[in-house]
Amino acid sequence: MSSETPESTMRLKGDLSLFSVVLFGLAYISPGIVVTIFGVVAATSGGTAPTAFAVATLAMLLTGLSYAKMARAVPGAGSVYTYARKMLDSRVGFLSGWAMLLDYFFIPMVGWLITAIYFHAQFPEIPKWFWLVVSVGITTAINVFGMKLADRVNKVLMFIALGSLVLFATLCVVFLGEHGSSAPATDALWNSGTSIGAITAAAAIAAYSFLGFDAVSTLGEEARGGARTIGRGIIGCVIAAGAIFIVLSFVMQLVHPGAEFADVDAAAYHLKVQVGGDTYAEIINFVTIAGSIASCIALQASAARLMYVMGRDGALPKAVFGNLSKKTGTPVLNMLLTAAAGVIAMKLDLTTATSFINFGAFLGFTLVNICVIAHLVRERRHGRTPNLFSYLVMPAVGAVVSLYLLTKLGDVALQIGGVWLAIGVVYLAVLTKGFRRPAPEMTFDDETAATDPVTA
Repeated sequence: MSSETPESTMRLKGDLSLFSVVLFGLAYISPGIVVTIFGVVAATSGGTAPTAFAVATLAMLLTGLSYAKMARAVPGAGSVYTYARKMLDSRVGFLSGWAMLLDYFFIPMVGWLITAIYFHAQFPEIPKWFWLVVSVGITTAINVFGMKLADRVNKVLMFIALGSLVLFATLCVVFLGEHGSSAPATDALWNSGTSIGAITAAAAIAAYSFLGFDAVSTLGEEARGGARTIGRGIIGCVIAAGAIFIVLSFVMQLVHPGAEFADVDAAAYHLKVQVGGDTYAEIINFVTIAGSIASCIALQASAARLMYVMGRDGALPKAVFGNLSKKTGTPVLNMLLTAAAGVIAMKLDLTTATSFINFGAFLGFTLVNICVIAHLVRERRHGRTPNLFSYLVMPAVGAVVSLYLLTKLGDVALQIGGVWLAIGVVYLAVLTKGFRRPAPEMTFDDETAATDPVTA
């Protein structure tokens, strides 16, 4: 008879290398998103998309460094919710988890909208709303019956996606070699039509491209070297993603100088036609659609799982959110709720959709940086003296930058985010009997993932 305890058999093996950890983060980020939102970022920044992506990369790197510090301080936890709960207060932690729910609940909607945009670009005679409904239906049907994308499949898709980006960048360079650019290369970085305000507003949108790098922090149990590898993986993921975003947006901005587009949402498809012709654009568009659908499956499954865990732990009404289907073993109701939210995208453009998703992200990023400062205070109380520049100055700058980017989101994003946060405060007051009791605990770490019957 095996001597392993149930607890030990549920723990994941630590066999992920640093490369695998970085690749996981890139897969979750989906680097091809830079091509999809290029038109939006270029239009908002006044034709300086690479500069906007560079600002976003710097902002995310500051926060990534704070995530790396917290991954070492709270090994295996892996979420801003857990960091805030342990370093600040259970009620602050709850509100950070509530803000995280805004991201998770509506991120699938953005994925479906992007898929519909690509479908519509391929078949313009069919309205975008039809493709949105089809995308939501396909993804939900797959998730309801519990189909899960295996890790190897995700890696294969990741290499295909990276390969298609390399091919696209190469075609852009070849196009520029043959036709040149209609504007100086420096205009792609700064020109008379842009401003610091325009670039930071675009950076707030570009930051959506990085969402998911913090997911690396959930792999602490599986990574060789534990927290040390996770910290390096987070930084490596941000740097790798930022390099891809800056280089690709730069060559795209050279191919299409300026900020004027016939359709900013479909700018990527038209650029592909411009540099590679109709056949290339159609083939690569189908590859992108397939990858986008696969991403939507994972995003919806993650959102449904988060709501299930919150329901199971009492943070959301258990009778509604904490139930699994007896037939499929999946949180069907939660999936249907995310599907219903996805239909809202019929009334939104890509700029608005990505911006209000970023509300929760920037709020979470701000709290992670504050948690590092709180960790410094705790360490000094115990006689330890962490480096002040690393644990005070850098996270303070990261928090200020994240808050500033939050203010650069559109009015709709701020209104939706503000209302969502206000609902969370009221709900927390009810749960804690007027804030007198600790908030119920939500479990987002790997041990939950190991024991959770929900399938992705």
